[in-house]
Amino acid sequence: MIEFEAEGVEMPRFDNARISRWILEVAARHDRKVRDVCYRFIGDEDMLEANRRFVGHDYYTDIITFDYSRGDKIGGDIFISVDTVATNADKFGVSFERELLRVIIHGILHLCGIDDKGPGEREIMEANENDALAIYDTME
Repeated sequence: MIEFEAEGVEMPRFDNARISRWILEVAARHDRKVRDVCYRFIGDEDMLEANRRFVGHDYYTDIITFDYSRGDKIGGDIFISVDTVATNADKFGVSFERELLRVIIHGILHLCGIDDKGPGEREIMEANENDALAIYDTME
């Protein structure tokens, strides 16, 4: 099951059914099945608090992924700061909607086992994000 919740912010507008189909497809292409994934859209201050409390970071991020996957079945809670997504959209010259899609799938790719912190890993993550976005663009 894939859920979307907003806490303290307005729920971003998107086609839940299309996003859910996309997530299932991307997971399948990584030989994974989606168990339970809950997206929680929050603001920057709540993200900063989550970073401090759970990750030990004292800075804003666009996403935190809590991975509860087992074997080939992925699951987790994915916190997304809509404020940072908006800031990054402006910074990178893309629409809010496109940046939000990138961040949504970024969390799924983490659950599929793709990291982005080590040497060369960021480029691998970006390539997988771009491949996933291309899949989304072909879906109706």
